[in-house]
Amino acid sequence: MLESHDHGPIRELRLARPPVNALDEALLDALAQAVEAAPAAGVRGLILSGSGGRFSAGLDVPALLAEDRAGMLRFWQAFFGCLTRLAAAPIPVVAAITGHSPAGGAVLALYCDRRVMAEGDYRIGLNEVQVGLFPGPVIHRVFARIVGERVAAECLATGALLPAAHAQAVGFVDELAPLEAVVARARAWLDGVLALPPQAYARTRQLVRQDLIDLMQSRGAADYELMNDAWFSPETQATMRALVARLAKR
Repeated sequence: MLESHDHGPIRELRLARPPVNALDEALLDALAQAVEAAPAAGVRGLILSGSGGRFSAGLDVPALLAEDRAGMLRFWQAFFGCLTRLAAAPIPVVAAITGHSPAGGAVLALYCDRRVMAEGDYRIGLNEVQVGLFPGPVIHRVFARIVGERVAAECLATGALLPAAHAQAVGFVDELAPLEAVVARARAWLDGVLALPPQAYARTRQLVRQDLIDLMQSRGAADYELMNDAWFSPETQATMRALVARLAKR
């Protein structure tokens, strides 16, 4: 489900939930725990990666459609809990986007310090609206924090999935690399920042990420209820069930 590979002081956390690294409560909890535990183990930098051609396909919609309101509430708590851990991590985290990264996969990447994506015919985006989902105000703010208000408004409202080169052009990802070199480029960036004076870097990094930390810490039960209400709306349920049915025929 989640593999750990150490490269000196850098730890790679590799999503390993075949076939598409879909996010469920167990994977999110495992990732949150791994991020929290890393600094105490002497890890100085983290890489979040996936498998060749795929980072994460986002939420495990088929499984989540079977949940009742209480089950979905637990899922939202796990989802935003994991994002909060990433936001507040005291060590830098790089997303090594090893292929397609729609919806929830893209959201994970947004919470990292840097995003290195595989070049070529791969796409990334917050395409929730295309499958009937409401991304919510927190994800909107985090997306706008990275790409700016105008790009966030256009992409989020249409659910656009951007080709890798376009994603780099609008600032969604920071660097493109051949698929086989994505993790290596993430390591190279971390090597560079870890060579900086550590106290100055840590204090400055916290300064520039404090708005993200504050945003996540300001969440409350109302945020989860908002997401739950949207999830169980008739339109969302019908659109997602139609999607799952189409995918099952492939």
